[in-house]
Parts: sequence; C-alpha cells; structure tokens
Amino acid sequence: MSVFESGKTDAKPQQPSEGDKPALLLAEFDSPGAVLHAAEALRDAGYKAFDAHSPFPIHGMDAAMGLGDSKLGLIVFPVGLLGTTLAFTMMHWMNNIDYPLIIGGKPASVSSLPSMVPIMFELTVLLSAFATVFGMFHLNRLPRHHHPIFNSERFAAFSNDKFFVSVEATDPKFDLDRTKKLLEDAHATAVETVYDDEEGGEDLDEAHA
Repeated sequence: MSVFESGKTDAKPQQPSEGDKPALLLAEFDSPGAVLHAAEALRDAGYKAFDAHSPFPIHGMDAAMGLGDSKLGLIVFPVGLLGTTLAFTMMHWMNNIDYPLIIGGKPASVSSLPSMVPIMFELTVLLSAFATVFGMFHLNRLPRHHHPIFNSERFAAFSNDKFFVSVEATDPKFDLDRTKKLLEDAHATAVETVYDDEEGGEDLDEAHA
C-alpha cells in the first residue's frame, strides 16, 4: 500500500488528444473496507500492477493485494554480514600483519576477539543501515519525481478522507473496459482514466454504488 503526498493543481481536466494511451485507471472509494475489498477483487482476478492509496495504513491490505514478504532482508543480511567480515579482516590485518601490536609482552592475535566485537558490531549496523535505505529506494523505484497519477485532481483527496485503487495499464490483465467494469462492480464511487501526458486529460465516470 502506498502512502505519499500529492499537491493540488489548478489545471482543468481536458479530453485526451487522439492517440493518447491511458496510463492507469483510478477508482475512488469512501471507506477503508471498500478499498480493501476492491484490492481483493483485483488480486482474485489476477492483476499484479495495482496499488492502494490511503490517508492511513489499512490492516490486512498486504494480504488483500497478494503481497509477499519484503525482499529487503535479502539485501540487508548479506551486506550486514559483509560489514562483520570486513571489520574482523581490517583489525586482524592491522594488528597482526601490517603493524603488529605487542601487548603485555605478547603479540595481538585472534584470541583478542572480544576487543574486536564493538567495531564488528558497529560496522555491521552501519552497512546494514545503508543497505536498508538504498535497498528500499531500489525496490520502490525511487526517486520518481512524477507519476501519471498526479495528473488527477481527484487524487489529492487521498491524503484527507478518500481511498483509491490504481491499476496500471502495464498490467498484462489490463483492459480498459473490463478493468473499469471490475472496479465499478467493487462499488467505486468514481472511476477515472488517467493519461501519462501532463498536458493530457482524464475521462471520469461516476459509478455510484
């Protein structure tokens, strides 16, 4: 489920020019329960490239959208392990090979592992934090400074009191008429066709439940 800011625009909706292709369908709902059931309907119909937009997190939305566990751990764990290994290798090289330290009449060795733990821990946390942040950016395809959904004036209400489901035209199951009918059957209060061109327009159908 996506929750992100959208600024209002003073531009008035226009009819799309000839040859324009829809970027997505945007369906509006009045309650979190309605948008949850719409996500379930899309999931059950086999759609994959769709998203839900809400002013607050909705419990159960991940399951309703058919989302699996986050893949972020597959990025963070090996990078954190790399931090642990790098810290140990660095200290072993410095203290035992490059510039041996004589402590208490004895050379430092791997037996001084307890003294290495703080640095190993800190480097593990540091690299894990970097992997988490940049991994999240990569998985979410950020930064993306513009998305066709921002061409919709109606979408600005998502951060206030409305709920939306957007279905991308890139979805293999996407068909303008069939997808619109599915959203209307899910009791959307309005279904809008949004175009990728910022100069383009939106076709709006009111679909009162």
